[in-house]
Amino acid sequence: MLNYLTSIRNYLKLDPVTEDDFMREIRGHLEDRIREFKEAGFSEEESKKNAARLLGSSKVLARQIYEVYSQGSWKQALFAALPHFLIAALFAMELWYDNLWLIGLIVAAIGAVIYGWVRSKPVWLFPWLGYLLIPVVVAGIFIISLPIDKIWFVAIAYVPVLAFIVIALAAQVIRRDWLFVSLMLLPVPIVLGWLIALTAGGSLSSQTQIIEAAPWIALSFAVLALSVAVFIRVRQRWAKVLALLGPELLIITLVALDSRNALGFIGWLVLTLLALLSMLVPALLEPKVRKKMPVEL
Repeated sequence: MLNYLTSIRNYLKLDPVTEDDFMREIRGHLEDRIREFKEAGFSEEESKKNAARLLGSSKVLARQIYEVYSQGSWKQALFAALPHFLIAALFAMELWYDNLWLIGLIVAAIGAVIYGWVRSKPVWLFPWLGYLLIPVVVAGIFIISLPIDKIWFVAIAYVPVLAFIVIALAAQVIRRDWLFVSLMLLPVPIVLGWLIALTAGGSLSSQTQIIEAAPWIALSFAVLALSVAVFIRVRQRWAKVLALLGPELLIITLVALDSRNALGFIGWLVLTLLALLSMLVPALLEPKVRKKMPVEL
């Protein structure tokens, strides 16, 4: 019975409160069926097998329950899409150069992450969490712009720190659902693409060039916001994957086309692979991470 319940929990990927409630309910139901089979004259082992067979495949059962509970509310969709909308608004209203607005956005992101982290990590937390990784991405861009003789020295110190931050954070998130790691990392290839496009030649583009690109930047983050809202509202996992990956690949292509060949085909290909890896790697790592998790049934 323990293996059956563990298998169901591994496939569920719901928020902790809903998941715990369902697991208590399914365990009680399973124990009732086992007792009925034992009263009918079956052995302990036979009763457990018959009860599990009566409930059906753990994978199918978990998928059915997931599709019932995985749809977030419109309120959750709004909070999850909000950081992307705020970035879009900064560029649409030409407020990106105003330090006050930028500081306010950073403070809002930190506050949202702290609040969400102590509130059992609701699904809307992860887009906010992703933006706290943006300074790490920006630091990487500035490393690339350093003289060639200094890049290796700085990279030796930077890469391990970057790897530690991303891996430690992803390991925490993946315990809930690998899709949330992809949701968290969603803006990273887009931000990286625009930074490369606007730092062609090793230095930040002029204000005029940024103003010219601002409508496209705003559009790209608005599309991200809509894709996140769709991700929250759809039920099926395959639809959630498409909601994240499809718009992101479209935006990467948009960035490459608008960058006046600053990215080129190689840059577009690297960003596309980065977007695909943000889906593939968490999906491959999740079984190993969840296998090490303590099972509380």
